[in-house]
Formats: sequence, C-alpha cells, structure tokens
Amino acid sequence: MKASAFVYPWDVNGDPEAPARIAALGVAQVTLASAYHSTRALTPRHPRHRIVTAEHAAVLYPADGRWSGRALRPYPAGDWAPGDAFGEAAAALADAGLEVHTWVVLAHNSRLGAEHPDTSVVNAHGDRYPWAPCIARPATRAYLTDLAAEAAVRPGARGTELESLGWYGLAHLHAHDKTAGVGLGDAGQYLMSLCFCPVCREGYGAQGLDADELAAAVRDALEPVWRGAPSDGGWPGVEKLLGAAAANATRAWRDETARTLQEAAVRAVREAAPEGFQVLLHADPVSYHCGANAGVDPAHVLSVADGVVVPCTGGAGLLAPFTREGREGAVLAANFTVVSGLGGSPGTLAADAAEARRLGATELRLYHAGLASDGDLEAVRAALTAL
Repeated sequence: MKASAFVYPWDVNGDPEAPARIAALGVAQVTLASAYHSTRALTPRHPRHRIVTAEHAAVLYPADGRWSGRALRPYPAGDWAPGDAFGEAAAALADAGLEVHTWVVLAHNSRLGAEHPDTSVVNAHGDRYPWAPCIARPATRAYLTDLAAEAAVRPGARGTELESLGWYGLAHLHAHDKTAGVGLGDAGQYLMSLCFCPVCREGYGAQGLDADELAAAVRDALEPVWRGAPSDGGWPGVEKLLGAAAANATRAWRDETARTLQEAAVRAVREAAPEGFQVLLHADPVSYHCGANAGVDPAHVLSVADGVVVPCTGGAGLLAPFTREGREGAVLAANFTVVSGLGGSPGTLAADAAEARRLGATELRLYHAGLASDGDLEAVRAALTAL
C-alpha cells in the first residue's frame, strides 16, 4: 500500500537530515502543509528549535495577486514559516525521492473570525465561533474556493489533500479548551453547531422553517442536556431532540451547502492544476458531522474528488461507507495517528493497516512524521517494512 506521512515545512527547513529520515520510513509520499491553522508543535529532532508556535492560520508560501483589494484574504505566516517555506521544504523532500502533495486547511481560521466577525458560525444562543467560518456566506465561499486553488497547486506538487472543506462547529480543540464539562454527544454537538447567521436563517426559511422558532426549539431541546440528561447519539437523537421534520430540514440546507462548496473548490483546483493532479478530501461519511474531516455523502464526494482520507485511529470502520460506493480507481486512504503521545498506536500499525486494507483502503496516511518520537518512527519503519 502506498503510504504518505504528514509533514510541516518547519520540520524540514533548517534540518538537512529531515528529508532522508522521512524517506527512510518507507513512505513514497509526503503530505506537506501549505495552508495551516494556528498550532503549537513539538520538533523533537530539529537542530535549531524544539517548539514552533504558529500564531494564526496562514499560508506557508507567498500569496499571489488574486487577493488584491479583497477584504477576506489569507494571512502570511510569521517567523515560524517565513518566505516560501512550503517551496523550500517541498524541494528538499523531492530531492530525497519523495512525491509531494499539498495539505490545505480551509474552513478553520480563528484570526479570520476575530477580524471579520460576520464570517463566523453563530449558534442558537447568539454565540459566535471565530474558529469556524460559515460556509454558507457568499464571500466566505469565494475566499475558500480561491484559497483551495492557490494553496493546493504549488510548484512541484503532484496532488492535494483538502482538510475542513465543510462545516466546522462547536468542537475545536481550542487552546486551554474547557468545553467538555457537559456530555453533548452527537446530537448535542449538531444542535450546538447549527448556524444562525443571516444567510443560514434565509436557508432555513427556504426549507420551510421559521429561523426564530427554530433557534428557540434548539435552545429548548438543549436544556435537559445542560442539566445533565444523557444526549442520545446519532441522527435519531437529533430528531428526538428537535423533531424529525425540523431536523431533516436543517440537514437538507447544510448538506446542500457543503456539497456545492466541495464541488466548487475541487473544480477550482482542477482548473488551476496540471493534468493528472490528484485531489483528495479529508472526510467523514456521516454528512452532518463537523470538523477537520468534513461530513460528506460518500457517493457524492467520490463523484467529485479522486478519493478521500478517512480517520482510522481506533478503528477503520469509517471506510465501509466509502467502500460500498465501489467507484473504480478511487483512493481510499486510511489515516492513522502514529504519535503515541497523541493517542496513536505505531506499534500496531502493520495489523491496523492490514485491517484497513481488508475494509477497502488503498493507501495509508501517517500523522505525523515531524511530531513523532524516534521510537514511534522506528515502529512505523518496521510496520511499513512488514507491509
């Protein structure tokens, strides 16, 4: 199985040994960040630093002239990824014999929400989520589509992986996050992620819902959850809390909004890319789910993109809905965390990958070559050799 390791430019730039070390894992490809959100990252082997703090979401290359005069535009990186950090790292990795694909984070940008509050998801209580751009807003959709094309098609890249190309919601893994005090479950997460910005309110209206009544219904449905009542899981739990008709109307609006954005972004990438450029989406096969792995309809997304990257740490069951679609030639990449400190299990990677292959996976993704310890990387090397 072809394997690719996720990498940041700051894992490579300034460390002349990094490309060979990554190639020695046995991977054929790297998925190298070109547009990324804020983070604090460990660099356990870099000769110049041990911690990199990316202070805000940024592009890791010089943006081009398409953004001139536009209010919504990507932010340049600071000293954590100066100049064309992506290009520098991509060249070094290619020289080591690795195929380079871009890693593009889209609808996840706290600085955008802080500086342009009207771009953010607004929940039923009126709280804004600055980390979560509302993908229904026309200006936000235009920004995300152009960012996808620019950040995906970088010189030397043979393909791209588009992350968070869909709805983002309450779940965020924010710094010093304090939101786990109440167990929301799938149903509560969905209700707390419904957007009530002006565009979404109009969208609910087109589905036959009164937005004010819907917001009140969401608040009422969540009251028992705040008092500690268990939240039923899955879509039946949403229907129970909100009522089947209203729940399915909100989902119809959100599913269509996400699908059309995914179509537009992939089309923009293809128009900018050379022949044979591969386009994958990080995806969850449950369309109402929010987050980095965008909720998708498996049949639809496989008709739009060349394939998907599916979270498989802890089990590869999410591959099954994509496998059932059975589109010939589609890439189904099983994504495993291989950093023990982040909940990964590099020691069982060979067995986990074999199970993923049995369930239909055609490739592997390994998160994350730059963050893993030497012991974790040795386990990855052994697993890929066994495979």
